Amino acid sequence: MSSTEAAASELQDRATLWSVGEISASEVVSAACEALVAGLDGPGLRVLAACTRAEADYDVHDLLPEALDELGLIFYPAASEAGQEAAARALARRMLAGELKPWELTFRINQRYGHELPLTARLAELDDEYAFLEFGGGKAVAQIDAEVTAEARRLATFHPSVPAEPTDGPT
Repeated sequence: MSSTEAAASELQDRATLWSVGEISASEVVSAACEALVAGLDGPGLRVLAACTRAEADYDVHDLLPEALDELGLIFYPAASEAGQEAAARALARRMLAGELKPWELTFRINQRYGHELPLTARLAELDDEYAFLEFGGGKAVAQIDAEVTAEARRLATFHPSVPAEPTDGPT
């Protein structure tokens, strides 16, 4: 994956996680800055990256959709199933990157979506298995961790497509 693709993927993930309340708006602004450094560009992205931490909480909501759109990325509404699935995929990638422990991934998924989201139902079941360990039954922690990791890998296979060059349409 090229640096621009990686930056676009990270911006997409942070935008999605912000929209569901997992991360702060300033983390989205940081991703916009990283995207500019990686070579992505556009007027909306520049404006988003220019936000201060104090402005981020107020301005990201208005600026983010345009910045994502000009890069060919998607702004997911938090309540949509597509947005929930995108957030689950982003959390899975964070776990695989070592930012979350396997039990933290399952806990967050189960707390946020329960067993209702088909894409993440297995992670919710694995969270139940972690809870069952407290009562002395079931599988070993290492076995559940391995199953969570396998499930996270399955979820993390999606990456947004990014145009090779930013495109500005005729005005």
